[in-house]
Amino acid sequence: MIEGKELKLFGVIASLPQQSASSVRFRFQVQSAFDIYQFQNVEVPKWIDLAWYDSQPADWLIGSHWADLKAGDTWQFNVRLKTPHGTLNPGGFDEALWLWEQGVMATGSVLTGKRSEVPQKIKASWLYPIAQARQYVRSEIEKKLLSGDAQSRSMAGVIAALVMGDQAAIQTSDWELFRATGVAHLMSISGLHITLFAWVMAGAVRGLWRFSAARGSRLCLRWPAPHAAVLAGAVLATLYALFSGWGLPSQRTVIMLWVLSLLRLRGARWPPFWSLGLALWVVVAFDPWALLQAGFWLSFVAVGVLMVNDPSQHAEFTVLEDADSEAMRKNSFDSFGLNLMAKVFKSVKGLLREQWVVTVALTPLAVLFFGQVSWVSLLANLVAIPWVTWVVTPLAILGVLASPLWLVASWALQPLMAMLTLFASLQGGVWLLPTPPLVLAVVAILGGMLLLQRWPWSLRSWGVLFILPIFLWQVPRPQLGHFDLWFADVGQGNAVLLRTANHALLYDAGPVYTETSDAGQRVLVPLLNRLGVKLDRVMLSHRDADHTGGAPAVLRAHPNADLWSSVEVGHPLANIRPVQACIAGQKWEWDGVQFEMLHPLLSDYSKSAGANGLSCVLRVDAIQIALSKRVNEQNLESALLVGDIEAPQELALLQRLALQPVGILLVPHHGSQTSSTNGFIEALRPHWAVVQAGYRNRYGHPAPRVVQRYESLGVPLSLSSDCGAAHWQSTKPQQLECEREVRRRYWHTPRSAEPRVAN
Repeated sequence: MIEGKELKLFGVIASLPQQSASSVRFRFQVQSAFDIYQFQNVEVPKWIDLAWYDSQPADWLIGSHWADLKAGDTWQFNVRLKTPHGTLNPGGFDEALWLWEQGVMATGSVLTGKRSEVPQKIKASWLYPIAQARQYVRSEIEKKLLSGDAQSRSMAGVIAALVMGDQAAIQTSDWELFRATGVAHLMSISGLHITLFAWVMAGAVRGLWRFSAARGSRLCLRWPAPHAAVLAGAVLATLYALFSGWGLPSQRTVIMLWVLSLLRLRGARWPPFWSLGLALWVVVAFDPWALLQAGFWLSFVAVGVLMVNDPSQHAEFTVLEDADSEAMRKNSFDSFGLNLMAKVFKSVKGLLREQWVVTVALTPLAVLFFGQVSWVSLLANLVAIPWVTWVVTPLAILGVLASPLWLVASWALQPLMAMLTLFASLQGGVWLLPTPPLVLAVVAILGGMLLLQRWPWSLRSWGVLFILPIFLWQVPRPQLGHFDLWFADVGQGNAVLLRTANHALLYDAGPVYTETSDAGQRVLVPLLNRLGVKLDRVMLSHRDADHTGGAPAVLRAHPNADLWSSVEVGHPLANIRPVQACIAGQKWEWDGVQFEMLHPLLSDYSKSAGANGLSCVLRVDAIQIALSKRVNEQNLESALLVGDIEAPQELALLQRLALQPVGILLVPHHGSQTSSTNGFIEALRPHWAVVQAGYRNRYGHPAPRVVQRYESLGVPLSLSSDCGAAHWQSTKPQQLECEREVRRRYWHTPRSAEPRVAN
């Protein structure tokens, strides 16, 4: 078992390093591994994702080593490894699956402490030449654009993504804008860009092949120009996809191009759907994991519906178009200007129809996969597709040959960004919807296909009725007088969603992950959207970053939610929303559910109790408990959320209040050994206790003594690293549903035994 041990690794940087202000991440191909404490070689997975953090800034770390970290070079690192493990929430991103697909069987961090050896570069090499070329191009883009004006600097990430598929270079705010307006598929190397590249290269080779024939060459006699063009387009598109990072969308596109190209080279005249079916089969055979990717279904459904709705597939429409064209030629369309207008009108009409068809067909899938529909995407794509495809992307790619063109490409992006910002600001431009059941999504997809058929409207209109349920469906909410809790899986931090029949409260907002990422934007806002929740209140127990890190993103997404906390006056969060101080004795009622603040006292704010000691402690009672208030009874339909209070605060609560038993307890301070005293646990006698802590976190939460304490008192303990998001309902207080059980797959980290139903 090597997990958690300090190892010395020798190997090669196998990917483009992704550098941020405080860290750099890269894939590492291990050549040998050595256990520095047991003085022996050990076996580790061949492919490892490593993170090198700048926790202790130093000149040697920033100035020479990070700058010298290049793909293909051999390095020596002292690292600590762990099994791939990500957060798991309803409908959320499955990081373990993503790593499994790429063959990464371990992740780790480079150790740079005083007791660890300094990372050393052993030698440079020409291994991974494509990654080296990508790194060189990225550095050149940064040099050219980061030295320009502010707007050009902000576009550097988008240009890098368009040239070489470096999606990580795009700023988080830009990604949010692209998703809100439905153009995210354009802002990196996508199937559309690779297909366009193949088409342009095939046209260029065809022209050169025929030109050579005119100059007396025998190339056309040896091989027809169309065949040479098809093969050249497929080969060059493959090279382009490799340069762009060989992501899954690129792989699927290249496979489809090769299938269709080989069919054409063999002279096979298959119906379009047969060709599409063969391409789909080859893609799945080559990459079975593609079936689990949203992009797979979106791309094949989009191509399929465009084939169904291609007028050229219907003889009657072809005849009519030919007749119209002949009439125009015979009458008044002989002039160049009118012909040009006719072509433009026809192109715009075709683009409008294609956008309409794709929007209708993909709307159910967008709701199922992403929980949102961008109504402005139709307008945004009408402008963005031709502009990005025919102007920005060619300029960005040609910048590899002439770097000033990168500046021109960034200038071309700026009016588009202004337009997208305007569209995103429109009221109701993005419709957020709860994730519907799969059966409703399938019915909606069938409804979309029916709506797009070339049948009479009396039949097609039934498709609207089939689509409608996904827009009307709501996630079941607690009944009056009851509530439920979602303990979100946010890593090392707290975040608990509480819902009543008509209200919702978020207790804490999780941690900050990096300078551009936090639990709010990555976990909580998507979770709230998928559950169809509009927050009425955000309560931040105290000011520590693992409790408030995601608050700005949550507050921006829920402007009508008020903010309660124990943060000090002048805290940055007060600039976002007025802060109501938590004070013991505050009470309110939502839908028959009673809420009471137990801590801190007003006098505690003037004491030097520290941030943990000021944590807001909230008790919630369902209607049966609120009406009875029977002491010494196991009140299962209640909850206690305590933040990071420690032993002194627990003792103060025991002395000041007659603490009644609860059904579920948020374990104080993530299971720190400074909390969860015996007297506190015995007084509460919780039926469940939940620890929200990161997998193999550096603090050692929960402490072994604390775990033993709960076990000895017969309290089932649920760890978010084992359970994922945990769901508890006051109507079923003996059950605690774990997302890792609901979505259990063999690529997930094995968890410790834990019953779903407590006895």
